[in-house]
Amino acid sequence: MSVRTRFAPSPTGYLHVGGARTALFNWLFARKHGGTFVLRVEDTDEARNTPEARQAIFDGMSWLGLDWDEGEGKGGDYGPYNQSERTAIYQKHFDTLVEKGRVYESEGAWRFRFDRKPIVMNDLVCGEVTIDYTNEDNTPDMVIRRSDGSFVFHFVNVVDDLEMKMTHVIRGEDHLMNTPKHLQLFEALGVEPPQYAHIPLILNPDGSKMSKRDEGAAVSEYASKGYLPEATVNFLALLGWSPKDDSEVFPTAELIEKFTLENINRAPAKYDAKKCAWLNQQHLLALSPEEFAKAAESYCQPLPDNFATVTASVQEKVSLLTEVPDAIAFYNDPDYPIDPEQLAKVAKNEQAGSLLSALASKFAELTDWSTAKDSIAETAKANGAKPGQLMFPLRIALSGKGGGPDLGAILDILGQQESVRRIERTVSLLG
Repeated sequence: MSVRTRFAPSPTGYLHVGGARTALFNWLFARKHGGTFVLRVEDTDEARNTPEARQAIFDGMSWLGLDWDEGEGKGGDYGPYNQSERTAIYQKHFDTLVEKGRVYESEGAWRFRFDRKPIVMNDLVCGEVTIDYTNEDNTPDMVIRRSDGSFVFHFVNVVDDLEMKMTHVIRGEDHLMNTPKHLQLFEALGVEPPQYAHIPLILNPDGSKMSKRDEGAAVSEYASKGYLPEATVNFLALLGWSPKDDSEVFPTAELIEKFTLENINRAPAKYDAKKCAWLNQQHLLALSPEEFAKAAESYCQPLPDNFATVTASVQEKVSLLTEVPDAIAFYNDPDYPIDPEQLAKVAKNEQAGSLLSALASKFAELTDWSTAKDSIAETAKANGAKPGQLMFPLRIALSGKGGGPDLGAILDILGQQESVRRIERTVSLLG
């Protein structure tokens, strides 16, 4: 049978980075094996479910590019895909357990009668794990139906996986101890269970368990902070998985090709914001100038006329798309602020004013502006200075900042007249 995996979120809050990674691993595994990825919604917690949280999950997955084959908006042969609509299906399987004598009533609720024997799990990540059910004091029979008639997670989860013909269940390690219970239910219902793979938890940098309030926890924040979807997917994949070589930067297609359950780590993964930003920078560098400009558009409204040209000049200088507006602001601001600290550094060089004046005169005389950058070294040499002694003051004069795009690019974009004006402005500030 072809591979079938699923992601089964509960719509009680935004899409958490841990949930997104679970969805990603299931999606990668299904795509790698030409299988089916199912999105089903565990929406039986009426008190905590919200339409906004439900939409946030769909939006987060769509932004990441984790398209599902069955579920919300896609249909499928094994629906409905919301647990709240599947009560009749749960009742049918509950009746089977009643007939087999595997459930009994206890204080208004119904308990599942465990087989009193050791249960051996062969987890695809954690290896062989055995839980001994012979002692009823340690492993009491579990409630699968509450006194109000509603079914418990353990039961509906198993029924859904059974009915939807799941072949692999890839989920967080916090579910590992639930699996023996689920295996007993599958056995009682007379069907083969899926294969299980429990993936490591995600921890904060200090080793504490990541909560919903911690940095990097909400997938929705990644877009607003200027991350690319593909870079975020790359980062999520490396939280608990590695290709067993030194490579770290992967387009999504390559992740699909390389992904295996065998390469999921047993140790918990630690969230690393710097690593995430670095990966984003690598993905930004891999874009064409046109793609980079398109990605930056929504962060830079309103767009200047020369937007594609100015963004191309800063592509190598930013890690996040949110940094682009500030990186390009000086181009279209004739009164751009000059960093006082940087201006003070320039002023310490007694030659700076005279060198800049000489360069302004040289620039003003040029008949071919494409040679402007070459004039910097020529002017410095003619005035007994090294090019570096002029390049830093020139950068401050043109942009007001100590770092940024290549000087040649800045000169090309500003043009002859504006470049000369900016240099003269700075000379007057230096007194």
